[in-house]
Amino acid sequence: MDFMTALDIGASGLKAERAYLNVISMNLANARTTRTVDGGPYRRKSVSFASTPIYSPFDQAMNDQLNRDLSGVKVQGIVVDQRPFKQVFDPGHPDANAQGFVTYPDINVVEEMTNMITTMRSYEASVQSIEAVKSMFNKALAIGRT
Repeated sequence: MDFMTALDIGASGLKAERAYLNVISMNLANARTTRTVDGGPYRRKSVSFASTPIYSPFDQAMNDQLNRDLSGVKVQGIVVDQRPFKQVFDPGHPDANAQGFVTYPDINVVEEMTNMITTMRSYEASVQSIEAVKSMFNKALAIGRT
């Protein structure tokens, strides 16, 4: 594996975790949204990741055995959660039904914050891998100068 392939793998992790962090932020911002453009309460969203091969054009041409099993990560899609909504008794709310219940999204703030911490740790791990590649590249340049 060359330096650029290692950087590509780390960058794919950064991109995927950034997308997940955006979705988590959207969930937290809409935790109490009772009315959307589509009608009804906001639906919680999640991100689906998939493995994706990382090949340089040279590897593709040569079908290099050492780099054949290298994979990065990509966002396969954003998945809408099908959890049932929460019913909260609040007869004074403008979106309350005839019985006085308001339908809220089933977003657990603690769960979302835990997902955010996990995502941040994964992002930091990808940054560390990129820093390690940069350090190795600089040391290889230093060896080449002597």
